[in-house]
Amino acid sequence: MGTILHGTHVTLRPATAEDIPALAAIRATPEVYARWRGGEDLADAVATELDEPDTQTLVVLVDGQVAGAIQWYANNDDEYRHAGMDIYLDPARHGRGLGTDAVRTLARHLVADHHYHRLIIDPAADNAAAIRCYAKVGFRPVGTMRQYERGPDGSWHDNLLMDLLADEIE
Repeated sequence: MGTILHGTHVTLRPATAEDIPALAAIRATPEVYARWRGGEDLADAVATELDEPDTQTLVVLVDGQVAGAIQWYANNDDEYRHAGMDIYLDPARHGRGLGTDAVRTLARHLVADHHYHRLIIDPAADNAAAIRCYAKVGFRPVGTMRQYERGPDGSWHDNLLMDLLADEIE
């Protein structure tokens, strides 16, 4: 099944097809849909993400229940080697430190077990809660990526590139 990671409050395990309905339901919430979207059929969008060969999707479990997903991908070019990540959680579970715990748990795994010296994450520039979450783990702002991502209304918005070096994980 793959590596299972344990944080203080969360467990991260590889996502499976059985997780698709729960993840699609979380993605359908207005707070998550506004940032992650996925088209008309969210279950199909989640299934497609699970099949991405270059991205690893882990389910965030809290008390044995699916609370969201965290993904990571790698650039293994010797000149630019690093890993990136992204996360979404059920809005009903926001504000409890679960995102910070999940990001920290994955970051430690990527550094300790995969030997990445640098990690990146790129929240929407106006997503203050996500930026605070990532900063608690040790991510630092690098710069604004202008008109980086298309929003649900079709307009482009800025994202904040943040990075974390292996010895900076808090």
